[in-house]
Amino acid sequence: MRYVNYKNKIVLITGAAKGIGKDIAYAYAKLGCIVIIVDKDQEEIRKLEQLWIGENLQIILEHVDVRLEDKIIALFETIHKQYGKIDILINNAGVGTFKPLIQLTVNEFDEVYQTNLRSCFITSREFAKYNRGDEYGRIINISSTRYLMSEANSEAYAASKGGIISLTHALAATLSNRNLTVNAISPGWIHTGSKEELSQEDHNQHFSKRVGNSNDIVKACLYLTDEDNNFITGQNIIIDGGMTKKMIYV
Repeated sequence: MRYVNYKNKIVLITGAAKGIGKDIAYAYAKLGCIVIIVDKDQEEIRKLEQLWIGENLQIILEHVDVRLEDKIIALFETIHKQYGKIDILINNAGVGTFKPLIQLTVNEFDEVYQTNLRSCFITSREFAKYNRGDEYGRIINISSTRYLMSEANSEAYAASKGGIISLTHALAATLSNRNLTVNAISPGWIHTGSKEELSQEDHNQHFSKRVGNSNDIVKACLYLTDEDNNFITGQNIIIDGGMTKKMIYV
């Protein structure tokens, strides 16, 4: 699919200094968007300052912790003052704490919750203040297949990702009187490192016979945020090579 309607769209992506978020940001920038990357990792932001030099991309790097409501509010105010609009919000920021249940502290649980779920609420609320849906608006929340299936000692992460799915369809209902769509994407195993790190067994356990990569998520984002696509909203798209449909007996 050829995307032709992204020129000068204002896109904000959280947790985008590395991994999937970074690749999503690059894809939108290559299509002519003005991309605002939000991340709390100062070191990774410094790396990005050097990475895309000479590519003539419109990318703004913001060192912001998405857990801090006042900082997010101020950021949206600044974006609106500078550009007069914000078109696309992609909530990608996420952390995980995987440790034995009886050792998991409330503070550790709260850190995951605040980064993964609470931040989606704050950014979506602020987005709704400045994008009235008169012409166009898109929100995508990045969840995980762990909202649906779990392994031991993943309580904080699983709960936060499940909350994202519920928040997504609630937002879609609330904002349905505007020209906005709100959807979630739940990636499965998405590998952002070297291909050599994966074995053939890793690939073969998927129906697709391969582990996913960032481009699989990028293409879904571009599809959901396309101007002509306004009929999908409140949905969660699982991108996992079929793994959540695989019956396994041990």
